[in-house]
Amino acid sequence: MVRGRRTAPVLGYTTAEAARMVGLPSAQIRSFVRSGFLEPERGGRREYRFRFQDLVVLRAARDLVAQRVPPRRLRRVLRDLRAQLPHGRSLAELRISFEAGNIVVRSGGEAWEPESGQRLLDFEVAELAAKAAPLAPVLFQRAGDPSSLAAEDWYELGFELEASSIDQARAAYERALDADAEHVDAHLNLGRLLHEGGDPRSALRHYQTALAVRPDDATAAFNLGVAHQDLGRSEQALACYRASLEAEPSLADAHFNLAVLLEQAGDAAGTIRHLKAYMRLKGLRVGLGARQPPR
Repeated sequence: MVRGRRTAPVLGYTTAEAARMVGLPSAQIRSFVRSGFLEPERGGRREYRFRFQDLVVLRAARDLVAQRVPPRRLRRVLRDLRAQLPHGRSLAELRISFEAGNIVVRSGGEAWEPESGQRLLDFEVAELAAKAAPLAPVLFQRAGDPSSLAAEDWYELGFELEASSIDQARAAYERALDADAEHVDAHLNLGRLLHEGGDPRSALRHYQTALAVRPDDATAAFNLGVAHQDLGRSEQALACYRASLEAEPSLADAHFNLAVLLEQAGDAAGTIRHLKAYMRLKGLRVGLGARQPPR
């Protein structure tokens, strides 16, 4: 989708705010930008505006510089980190380490890279989220008039705010949907926040809308299945998990949840088939996981 020329205010943290949260001098942050380690947006006066993802990269850069990692290697490592940061979900749950020359990003017991080597970098992004939390109202207020931002802008702000203020992230997603009632990712993320907050019934409506707009979305089908399962609707959950696997056969969590429901239904063959698929995808030989939360 080609976006039109931006007339809305550019959101994000100022250089001074980023410096306080990350623990770097403002001059060092500007140096990192000039060196191409990250590319923040520019405000109306050409000042830098940093997203929460930028703060994660800056926090990693601070630790790597302290470990005297050479500039060329630093550039490669930070580039890899930016590529590995997930989109469409909160970053606050992540733990990031630098091991044997590779960035390792962990979430919920899973890792993007194999664990190995000496640790030079190891921090939880939740540390940054806690520091960013007091600035969440300011970030939200900078958006100004709701009509000044497009749906995608509100969606991006909601994703940004998830690391520091769930309530304001939810409000941002709601404003995205006010601007575009069929914004699939806003429905998915708002549904996930409601679901994680203990309201699967409200979440279900957002998952259903997302799936109606994008019928082949594996995440929408999977999350809808979890909502049905949490509401005790096993047959609907089974159908949703199967639909998610049609869209994405390698979705390990769907295999596991299917196995649980099939075991409850007395389908031993189906249970074994999906457990084997789950264990193969997870690289497991023995043992089982647990039902995964919505994502």
